[in-house]
Amino acid sequence: MYGNRRFAEDKSIRPRQTDADLKSNEAGQSPFAVIIGCADSRVPNEIIFDQGVGDLFITRTAGQVMAEASYGTIEYAVEVLKTKLIVVLGHESCGAVDAAMKLPANPPGHVVTLINAIKPASLRAKAENLPAKEALNYAVKENVIEQVNLLRGLEPVLSRKSDGGEVLIVGAVYNLQSGYVHFIEETITSLPKFN
Repeated sequence: MYGNRRFAEDKSIRPRQTDADLKSNEAGQSPFAVIIGCADSRVPNEIIFDQGVGDLFITRTAGQVMAEASYGTIEYAVEVLKTKLIVVLGHESCGAVDAAMKLPANPPGHVVTLINAIKPASLRAKAENLPAKEALNYAVKENVIEQVNLLRGLEPVLSRKSDGGEVLIVGAVYNLQSGYVHFIEETITSLPKFN
C-alpha cells in the first residue's frame, strides 16, 4: 500500500531495481506477496507498487482469470516460498471483462474460457442497469471478489491456510488514471482472523 502511494504521488524510490540487483538473485527469492493480476500491459505490478526484484510473485492472465496452472503457481508461492499475502488485482476499463459483457455466447478459440470465467460478474453488472462505463467497473470489482472467494475456497492448500489465518487473500482494483490501487472493502471485512 505504501509503495503504491509513492507511485501514485510520483515519489517512487524504485528499490532493488539496479542491474546489480537483477543479476544477483541466483541465491533464491522470498517474495512477500503474490499478485494475481490482469495481463494488461498498462498494469506493471512492480512499478505500480514501487517494489523491487524478488518482492512480488506475479501471475497474470487476461481478466486475472485462473486455471490449474495458476492455482499451482499460487500454491507454490505459499507452500515453498512461504508468501503470506495474496492480492487479486483487477483494473478499471479491463478489456477482458468488457469482452465478457459484449461478446456473443460462443466466442472464438480459447477466449471462451476467459469469457466463461468472467461471465457471472458481467451478468451481475448487467442486472444493475448502470451506464456502460459504470457497469464495466462494477463487473471488474465483482470479478475480483469472485476470484478472491474462489481462492479462499480452493482445496486443499489455500482454503486451509486462509481459514487458519496463515495466508491473507484480498482483492483490489487499480485506477489507470490516478495510479492508486483501491482495496475492495468486501474482501477485507470478510477476512478470517489472520495470525
